[in-house]
Amino acid sequence: MKHKALQTKEVRDLIKLIAGLGTEAETRDFLADLLTENELLEFSRRWQAAQLLHSGVPYTEIVEKTGLSSTTVARISKWLQEGAGGYKLALKRLYQEN
Repeated sequence: MKHKALQTKEVRDLIKLIAGLGTEAETRDFLADLLTENELLEFSRRWQAAQLLHSGVPYTEIVEKTGLSSTTVARISKWLQEGAGGYKLALKRLYQEN
């Protein structure tokens, strides 16, 4: 699943920049400047939901734990199964490190 926005020069430039940030601290500081606190929290809840879905946690429990809507959890589940593979790669790397 490809988003049209991923094909714009501006988005590609942003992706390159984020990929090139060297440390966790640099990435944290950049995201703190780029995103609002609510946006950061929303992204972190979506990532938490992806991890919980990967672990087999039921939707209702994920909704309760994260505060996300059931529609958002269902969308994340669909992206996990049929998306561009970003969640799968991130989860694989997360579990390889731990």
